[in-house]
Amino acid sequence: MLQWQRGHISNYQYLLHLNNLADRSCNDLSQYPVFPWIIADYSSSELDLTKPETFRDLSKPIGALNKERLDRLLTRYQEMPEPKFMYGSHYSSPGYVLFYLVRVAPEYMLCLQNGKFDHADRTFNSLAETWKNCLDGATDFKELIPEFYENDSSFLVNSLKLDLGKRQGGKMVDNVELPPWASGPDDFLWKSREALESQYVSEHLHEWIDIIFGYKQKGSEAVAAQNVFHPLTYEGGVDLNSIMDPNEKVALLTQILEFGQTPKQLFTIPHPRRIMPKLKSLSRTSSHNVSITESPVSPNEESFEDLTEESITLAWNNITKLKLDEQYKIHKEAITGIAVTCNGSSVFTTSQDSTLKMFSKESKTIQRSVSFSNMALSSCLILPGDTTVVCSSWDNHIYFYSIAFGRQQDILMGHDDAVSKICWRDGRLYSASWDSTVKVWHCAPGETLSSKKHHFELLAELEHEVSVNTINLNAANTILVSGTKEGTISVWDVTTATALHQLPCHSGTVLDAAFSPDSRHLLSTGEDCCFKVIDVQTGMVISSVTTDEPQRCFKWDGNTILSGSQSGELLIWDLLGGKVTERLKGHTGAVMSMWMNEQCNSVITGGEDKQIIFWKLQY
Repeated sequence: MLQWQRGHISNYQYLLHLNNLADRSCNDLSQYPVFPWIIADYSSSELDLTKPETFRDLSKPIGALNKERLDRLLTRYQEMPEPKFMYGSHYSSPGYVLFYLVRVAPEYMLCLQNGKFDHADRTFNSLAETWKNCLDGATDFKELIPEFYENDSSFLVNSLKLDLGKRQGGKMVDNVELPPWASGPDDFLWKSREALESQYVSEHLHEWIDIIFGYKQKGSEAVAAQNVFHPLTYEGGVDLNSIMDPNEKVALLTQILEFGQTPKQLFTIPHPRRIMPKLKSLSRTSSHNVSITESPVSPNEESFEDLTEESITLAWNNITKLKLDEQYKIHKEAITGIAVTCNGSSVFTTSQDSTLKMFSKESKTIQRSVSFSNMALSSCLILPGDTTVVCSSWDNHIYFYSIAFGRQQDILMGHDDAVSKICWRDGRLYSASWDSTVKVWHCAPGETLSSKKHHFELLAELEHEVSVNTINLNAANTILVSGTKEGTISVWDVTTATALHQLPCHSGTVLDAAFSPDSRHLLSTGEDCCFKVIDVQTGMVISSVTTDEPQRCFKWDGNTILSGSQSGELLIWDLLGGKVTERLKGHTGAVMSMWMNEQCNSVITGGEDKQIIFWKLQY
């Protein structure tokens, strides 16, 4: 968020990021990314981005933009019995997504419409008509999709020559009719992007975020903002587990999927406005330039990132107050990996019993158990968007599991021996193996709305003398650390695939290694009962702390370490003093894996005792 506030990333990039955090994905029609209508002028011959009236009012939902329609809806709302709602349809649903994409994804529309296209007059015919209907229509409150602000204009053109029917006036439906100010589809998209990044939108986008992702999404603030939709559209709006009748449950699930789903609420307080002094214009020529002035900033305005940094510091300062919250035995063998969805509701674990399990924090039950082979799984992670879990296995393979479809999606057969650890950053998969290599893969998912497999491209191969047991990346994704079974720590420049340092740090297997938040130092732990601190720039071991027993895994903030021991305890270390400041009883066997949330106030550990334990900070 701070990057967006300061103008380091665009409005488009930030909206994509928020959709991703809210579990919206282009691979899920029922939770497709939602973008705002920006432009309100579809009749002028020139688009003037210096005039406020060119733009839609971003402080209101679509349904509240037309006062006459809103008055009628509010009258109905007042007379309605509980549960009340203002709008009988949603702003994002599979039908609306396919309304926009019918020309490039006709098969999905045919599937949704039982083998037929929608009536010609209800098809996406014209930008001006669609905007007018969103303003005036009794049940039309739809927002836009990201394609309106991207580079591919194919969804506006009937290049497949589809027979989309004949309108009442006798005109055949063909390409989408564009506003007079657009010379063609590409020009329309370019000007839409320019509008999205304009000064007016940058000054008001936080108001729309409050409505869609923020504090005006639910409760009294939603009522005050005229932003109340049907209860079924909200996360947790109905307890499906309490419905015993399978037919009723299926009917409700179908209604939820097809009617529309409100994004997960990301913010419960007002979102800060953009605070950077200047905005960049996307102008191609001087005739399209937008006048940019400095944006006023309140001196007391505080970003969410600043608050996150403060909460992280507060959490580590109070890490000794970590308390065991809940524990569950969910596997038949030791737990090797933990991954958690963004909202924290689902915990995925891998085990030496060869299974991937999905555990619901809310219902405290195992919801899925998957076995890819009869070999142990060694680690797991969740791809951005929370749609896919990736697991590494001792059978030399890496498995991609679709959460949405509940099935194996892909296999990467990339190594000649067991895969010991995987990491994912910025569309790249990093895999460590006992075959003495670390491989870097570019993973391109299947096309949008397609079931095509991932495409894997090997970008680099980092060769070692012996088996690699663990890997990790720094925060900037520029440096990778690997630890081998013979105790060597290697530091690699990821951009050039070259080794910066190779250090014989431990006598025995390196169990875990991680960079400090500022990437200046590197901490490793091994079977030899030692912590080693390495200066990343010089490659020198600058500190060594001896432990009573091996520390199998850890998290650290550069000064304090939270480690999982061979005996099952969690230990808190003062690194400077080289001593344990707190011991927390936990597992009855070695702590094999550890997960910590971004705020550093919630921890999950997996043990040799086949249990997962939830830990919480209690200030």
